[in-house]
Amino acid sequence: MWRCALVSLMLVSALMPAQEIDTALSTPAADRTITIFDQIGDRAERSAFQRISKNSSPAKRRDLALAFVNRYPASWLLTEVYEIIAGASIDLNDLNAAVDYGVRSLRLWPENMLLLAQIAGVKATLQQYDSAEDTANRALWCLDRFDRPGSVPPGKWPTIQRKLRASIYFVLGRVAASRGLSAAGEQRSQDLDQATQLLTKALQFDSGDEETLYLAGLVAVASSSAGRAAEYFAETSRAHGALEASAMKQLQAIYRAANPSIGASFDGWVGSLKLRVPKSEAGEPSPRPAAQYAGSEACAGCHEREYQSWKQTGMARMLRPYRPEIVSGDFSGSLVFTDSRGAPAVRIFTDHGRHFFSMPIADGAWARYPVDYVIGSKWQQAYATRFPDGRIQVFPIQYNLRSREWVNYWKTIDPPGSSRADVHRFSEELGTATYQTNCAPCHTSQLRFKDAGAQPGSASFAEGGVNCEMCHGPSARHVAAMRAGAQEVASSAGQPVNFRRITAPESVAICSQCHLQSGVRTPEKDGAVNYSDAGPAFYRVSVSRPYVDFSRQAFYKDGRFRVTTFIVESFVRSACFRKGAARCESCHDPHSPNPEENPVSLKFAKDSDEMCLQCHATIRAKAAQHARHAAGSEGSRCVSCHMPRIMEAVLFSARSHQIDDVPSADMTARFGRQGSPNACLLCHRDKDAGWLIGQLAGWRR
Repeated sequence: MWRCALVSLMLVSALMPAQEIDTALSTPAADRTITIFDQIGDRAERSAFQRISKNSSPAKRRDLALAFVNRYPASWLLTEVYEIIAGASIDLNDLNAAVDYGVRSLRLWPENMLLLAQIAGVKATLQQYDSAEDTANRALWCLDRFDRPGSVPPGKWPTIQRKLRASIYFVLGRVAASRGLSAAGEQRSQDLDQATQLLTKALQFDSGDEETLYLAGLVAVASSSAGRAAEYFAETSRAHGALEASAMKQLQAIYRAANPSIGASFDGWVGSLKLRVPKSEAGEPSPRPAAQYAGSEACAGCHEREYQSWKQTGMARMLRPYRPEIVSGDFSGSLVFTDSRGAPAVRIFTDHGRHFFSMPIADGAWARYPVDYVIGSKWQQAYATRFPDGRIQVFPIQYNLRSREWVNYWKTIDPPGSSRADVHRFSEELGTATYQTNCAPCHTSQLRFKDAGAQPGSASFAEGGVNCEMCHGPSARHVAAMRAGAQEVASSAGQPVNFRRITAPESVAICSQCHLQSGVRTPEKDGAVNYSDAGPAFYRVSVSRPYVDFSRQAFYKDGRFRVTTFIVESFVRSACFRKGAARCESCHDPHSPNPEENPVSLKFAKDSDEMCLQCHATIRAKAAQHARHAAGSEGSRCVSCHMPRIMEAVLFSARSHQIDDVPSADMTARFGRQGSPNACLLCHRDKDAGWLIGQLAGWRR
């Protein structure tokens, strides 16, 4: 139907500029100049892909794509090329190949909602109903979670969204219908009712799709609802598509069975049939009482232990006004950063006890900037200065507390050519280095902009850190009630939130306010950014930028996240979350009694295995057998295999949060250790992928 249009959008997306690894409210066009091709140094490889994308013949396109895979088996473009092969195979009616290559592409990019919807339909056609249902539900989840791909113009995305939803609900309706038609008794009725509901949803998003209309008619016939079936078939015939003749035959059968009670000619009867699809029940969220925030200090009176613990965490110390005693960096003046030509570029020093950065500006002159804010205290400390126009500009040179050295942070995390990493451009209006638009959505509490343009000078926030109410919600009413001697624990608005009483998705959504790197953070109409005055909850449930729109620097070639800021994105890929309802606080305690000694706030800091054994209790008695390593050894630890230290956090490695990750020999053999780091080879450094293939094969026997 409209699959070819989606494939063309995918092809364009590979050529589109990618966003830097960033959380900015908006990214200036001048900084969005990195495409996937900038990471492909082989000119012949780039040309080979372009030949594929320009070819309109499905057979030729597939041949070129297969040749590309054979010639460039470790290319960054495999995600796109596998998808092209899948799409061409659909056009050629080679559905098994379409599923095969679609699965290969989805292994590298599991959140590709366009491909998920297509492959779900193919699986349903192949009568792989359980797998089709699972794939369709994943597609629906992704469609709810992600914003439009950068290759899709904003004006076209609503139509594509509706078509995608219609396609997905059609697949789910088809699966339910197939189950109902093969069942009996009460189960048959339940399945057919479910099919009707799902197909109705599909029609709410695309009322004229003849396949959906015709299938809904067949389900109505099977449910002994001839009148309703006739309406579906009549509407199918009016689409004048491939199913028109079949729909007319169904109508003739219904007419013959009901005649003469109809009392009209066949044509007159068909003309009188009108299908009414119920409108979607989705509407505007119910209004909430006006939020009233009390501030973190108000919590200390009743929750002293939690408050004192929070005060020592990185969340509380995220942004602090400058005080000399909280500066951890080396401002002795002994360090001078040089630029690419070896010329002095940054001086870091103190003058009469005040901390300064000095950088070159036009005509060889230097400007000195005072440190007005200190950012962070746990892994790295950054510094910022306030300009007269209200901008709080973050210095690119930051101090790493683990290695005790200065680093150009922007240069470390950005693709080549990043404007904010160029110290000579520090004084320019670079939105990606401005605290209010780039950092504050995650590093401050109750951030608001007074103007519609989100100008930095119009920003205000309640606290320069992540306060109690960012997680527990506006609690002024609760505080007032407690001080008045009320017995209720929570206010009438449901705050403060008790995390034991909410679902895993709700809990993770609250943590995602800061830990979802890909989240699209735009101000509400009243200017609220990282909280909500208008939505159904106090916290914002942000959609994500599609991962294909980010620089590939954020990922390994095997599709896993390489940069540690993508923690939630990594975690929600896990079956632990998707099927087991795990949440962040399953393993982390944000109110740890010893935050200085436990900087990652682990619940089970003394024995990390307990994080997994609280759910996987059956493994406790056979841990060595399961791990294939001696009990108590590093190799026997759950996290060693399932959460390897492969995520880069500037100058150290953090654990992956794609928790059900299993060491894969085939990916490492294809992409190498740099493109697909392997948990086994992190310890067995003297071994290679060939050795690993043999080891894992022996384990499976």
